[in-house]
Formats: sequence, C-alpha cells, structure tokens
Amino acid sequence: MGVRGKGRQYMSKKVLVTGGAGFIGSHLVDRLIQEGNQVVVIDNLSTGKRKQVNKKAVLYKMDIRSKRVERVFRKERPVGVIHLAAQMNVRHSTENPGFDADVNILGMLNILEHAVHNGVRKVSFASSGGAVYGEQEVYPAAESHRTEPLSPYGISKLAGEKYLAYYANTMGLRMVALRFANVYGPRQDSEGEAGVIAIFTKLMLEGGQPIINGTGKQTRDFVYVDDVVESIMATIGEDVQGIFNVGTGLESTVNECYGIIKSLTGSTCKDLYGAAKKGEQLRSVLNATKLRERFGWDPQVSLEEGLKLTVEYFQGQQK
Repeated sequence: MGVRGKGRQYMSKKVLVTGGAGFIGSHLVDRLIQEGNQVVVIDNLSTGKRKQVNKKAVLYKMDIRSKRVERVFRKERPVGVIHLAAQMNVRHSTENPGFDADVNILGMLNILEHAVHNGVRKVSFASSGGAVYGEQEVYPAAESHRTEPLSPYGISKLAGEKYLAYYANTMGLRMVALRFANVYGPRQDSEGEAGVIAIFTKLMLEGGQPIINGTGKQTRDFVYVDDVVESIMATIGEDVQGIFNVGTGLESTVNECYGIIKSLTGSTCKDLYGAAKKGEQLRSVLNATKLRERFGWDPQVSLEEGLKLTVEYFQGQQK
C-alpha cells in the first residue's frame, strides 16, 4: 500500500528509529528492514511494545532524554535518524506543559546533539500537521499556512522543526520534517487519548460505551499508517530536505468515523457526547500536493478500507 520505491533509500546502511516500538515506528522498522536496511531502535516502552519490534532490529530500551543515548550513537554509528519518539497526547500537554516540553523539546535536542557529533547525515522528524497550524484559515492547509498552535503539544512540535532547521543551517545536518495528519491503523494505542479510532474500536468490540468529545462535528484528515510509512520512505534519501504535509486532503467528522466503526463492529452502543478537549481545533485537513508532486506519493487506503483493516486487527487481538 502506498507508493513504493519512489525515494532513495539509505542503501542498506544503518538507520536509528526513535519510538520504533510504537504504532508508526514499528510499521516503519518493518518497512526499513524489508528494504534491506539495518535498523536500531531506541524506545522506553512507555507506550511502545517490545513484541512489535522486528526481530531483525536492535532494540535499546532507553528514554530519549537519557545520557546513555550517546553510547548508542557511538556504538551503532547510524547514517540516518528517524525521530518519532514523543509525548503525543494533546490533553496531557495542556495539563503538564513542562513534561511535554521536556520530552518533545529537550529529548529531541539530546538526539540531535548526539546525531551531529557522531556522523549522522540526515534526520527525519515526525511533526504534526494538525497541531502546528492551529485553527486553519484555508482548507486544506498547505505548508505555507501560518502556524499558530493551540496546545503545548503543537508548540513543542513546531519548536522541534525550528531546532531541526537550526542544526541544518549551522552544522550541515540534512533534515526533513513531515507534518502528519491524524494517523490511524493496526497497532495504534487504544489505552490513551490520542488515537480516537483505536479507542472507539476497542471499546465497541468489548461491548463498552465510547464517549465522543464535543459535538463530534469536528473534522480530521485521517491517514492510514501504511501510507504514512511510505511518505517517510519517499523522503528518506540524503538529497531530500524540507517540510512536507502528509495527509489525504479529505475531511471526515468524528461522528462519521464513529458511525462506520459502529457498523463494522456490530456495536449496539449509544451515541454519547462529553466535553470538548482543550487545545484541539475544530477543523483540520492537510494539502499534500508538495509531497505528491515531488515524489509521486499518494494515499492508497480509503477511510472505509482503513477502518475495516483496523477493526480486523483489533478483532484478531481479542483471540
């Protein structure tokens, strides 16, 4: 699924993936290994799972803020880094902005410092298209849209982009920042607040009662995880630099997703609504024309197909 073989790979060299035991990270590690790359993973397993890490990868159970990160860089000498590890819960960021900044800004600086001092040539960074733009003025938003984050999480992601640009401008590090839309699919964490599709799916399959935050009319650009992985692969080459949106360009309401999942799971739950979450925008949808025109990337999985695959994954986990 997604465009394959469009980007120049690391030519079977060593790649370090932070957060490689997590939702997007574990799918990416599988894909990198499929392409013949050697993969090193740093993950503290706070939300990631050891069982999701490809057996051909080398896993270091470690926080990205740890001083021990330096040892990994010195020992493994990766040619590239794909930085996915993050505090990614918008609600938690509003409740504890200090912790969010500690992980997402200081943790990233720790990775960047050791990267530039240990011969890393390229860093790819997972940013957030929804969070960095804030309430949009144009739909869908292109990379040139003004950035006015509504949450500490969005602020920390935008700060990460700025720090990455600083290292690129002053130290010659090559960089790509990918502004992901709302990613969903198999292996997404259903225990937290970030993955609304995973939360709805698991609760409905278990006979539980999900709560829709706000009116449910808020829109998101839901993009399937395989398509997101292909966007990373398309931009992984050392000659590629810049900021790219990764989204479908299509708006879907939370209510629409809720209804589809309810039908797929056969749930008889009620449609219950709770308070809206602080720091979340009402509408979010991304324009990925830049990525499409430069690399031929195009999302291959429709929302209906992606939700079906996601429900099937969670059904398999119950067996």
